[in-house]
Amino acid sequence: MSMMLGQYLHQFGQKLVRRKPQFREEPESSETHPPNTLHLVVIGLDNMLGAGIYILIGGVAKYVAGPAIILFLLVAGLTTVLSGLCYVELAAGVERPGTVYFISYVTMGQLYAFIIGWNLLLYLIIATACIARAWSSTFDSLVGNHISEAVGGTFSLQMPYFLASFPDFLALGLVLLLTGLLALRVYESTLIYKVFTGLNILVLSFIIISGFIKGDLHNWKLMEQDYQLAAAGSGDAYSLGLLSSGRFVPFAFDGILQGAATCFYAFVGFAGIVSAGRKASSPQGSMPLAVVISFFICFLVCFGVSAALTLMVPYYLIQLESPLPQAFIYVGWEPAKYVVAVGTLSILLYSLLSIMFIMAQLTYAMAEDGLLFRGLAWIPAPTDAHTIMIRTTDARIIVRTVAPTGTPILAVLVPGTLAAVMALLFDFTDLVDLMSFQSLLAYSLVTFSVLVLRYQPAQNGSKEKTEGETERNPEVEGGPLESEPEAGISGILKSLWFPPSTIPTRKSGRIVYGCASLLVLLLIILSLILYQWPSQVFSGDLMHTTVPVLLLLLLLITGVTVIIWRQPQDPTALHFKVPALPALFLMSTSVNVYLMIQITTRTWAQFGIWMAIGFAIYFGYGIQHSPGENNDQQPAASTSQT
Repeated sequence: MSMMLGQYLHQFGQKLVRRKPQFREEPESSETHPPNTLHLVVIGLDNMLGAGIYILIGGVAKYVAGPAIILFLLVAGLTTVLSGLCYVELAAGVERPGTVYFISYVTMGQLYAFIIGWNLLLYLIIATACIARAWSSTFDSLVGNHISEAVGGTFSLQMPYFLASFPDFLALGLVLLLTGLLALRVYESTLIYKVFTGLNILVLSFIIISGFIKGDLHNWKLMEQDYQLAAAGSGDAYSLGLLSSGRFVPFAFDGILQGAATCFYAFVGFAGIVSAGRKASSPQGSMPLAVVISFFICFLVCFGVSAALTLMVPYYLIQLESPLPQAFIYVGWEPAKYVVAVGTLSILLYSLLSIMFIMAQLTYAMAEDGLLFRGLAWIPAPTDAHTIMIRTTDARIIVRTVAPTGTPILAVLVPGTLAAVMALLFDFTDLVDLMSFQSLLAYSLVTFSVLVLRYQPAQNGSKEKTEGETERNPEVEGGPLESEPEAGISGILKSLWFPPSTIPTRKSGRIVYGCASLLVLLLIILSLILYQWPSQVFSGDLMHTTVPVLLLLLLLITGVTVIIWRQPQDPTALHFKVPALPALFLMSTSVNVYLMIQITTRTWAQFGIWMAIGFAIYFGYGIQHSPGENNDQQPAASTSQT
């Protein structure tokens, strides 16, 4: 009985870590020229300079940051660059480009891919709802706020406290309309892409230049008397925020960290660089350079728009959901309000359509893999199927019939409807917080994957592996870590500090996986202590209880990091490898975790509910309906590799 139970648990564990096989279509020809660094930068900016700038700045500047929002953007941007470089390395280990979900499935296994995909799906749904509400508010301000006044007067007293003050029917209708258009196969074109990219640049440039012309430096050093005058003269168009301590950093250090956590969404978009960069003539240099340049330009633009807004309008008078058009009313440039509002509406609409298209693609991919209900991958009225020749990672040729082309109706309608309901009912601030939380979590998972995979044995069938490495593979399987165990604690510590093998083994890979997981746990505990008792930690009182605990945590974190550093790394050549591992992982993860701690308890509760639903779907349906008996699939790196 116990043997059967053990065999069942082993098979169950193998399902959780099974990797998706890679296929490369033949031939892989392209009629276009390979993209260079400049082309990749343009792609990155098109993805980054989207809705984030238009929907984040108002709330962060008004309630969290004040004029110091430019500092928050710097913290968020620097940390995001590290995660972007990690994603470049993660994608470099995969033979063909794909989404974060696909790359995680190929490299880390099924359960890890489901967690990534499920959270990415939530992020896309929330982003859709958030952009729709921002579009609705911008349109409402363009027509004199008549819609919000009419609906708010009818529904404001009937809404529960955890929802928005009144339902946004305009946002609901917009999402449902675009969902229908996507279901009818109305896709983006190259011309639309170029038009909206150019329009975006023009609108942002106009805002930055106008802000520095009409701005007042006094708005960066506001005091109590300024706030009292604003409170006495404020009308219905504005609702005052808090003054707090005033001046340039009114909400102190805690505000900077909380604002940085929210501002992460402004820098989302490096995945497009990685997907296109795989076709570049020199991806090892073009991709990381394009990521850094794109982030730098995106930061400068966000910096300029944030500075312009807080120079034009006192931060406590900024309108939450439509800050930029209203800023021009405040400075007396009302005609410019219409120019900015129309440009903002167009760009938000373009971003909304793009995100909803990606959301439908992800839903279809997960349903086709069986991790979500397979009915979501149903394609009505199929066209003719076609046959292609594909080559697996172990060089075998397979003839496969490709699924007929068409629109997966349910993959478009189901998440679109859910996003529409969230846009109708949820508060704008809650949507922004949850969206930023998902961004931080995704970055942390990518960084964790890079660290773990760097210290795993090379996979069989890797195209970078040489014949000599293949011949040495049996030595890895039965390496000295497993064949010559030393008894006692001293022997274990010695083997951790001086690994007997110079190339990764299964045991050394498991050591790194366990140490990386322990390191994340220690960083969570450290962040909670710093968040809950900051005054005791930084008071200098060495006798306080939290100080010895903090020192012990720092000692453990250092020791675990050193153990990871001493393990052998995979020597396989990739297009790009992140420097300074595991130090970069430690720095990036510690910042991401601490910023996640700053986000509200309600956001954590909403995330917990979403994950509970996801795990119920995965363990109740996905694990049984995903391809489980495919001989091409291998165990994930975290458990056993050949």
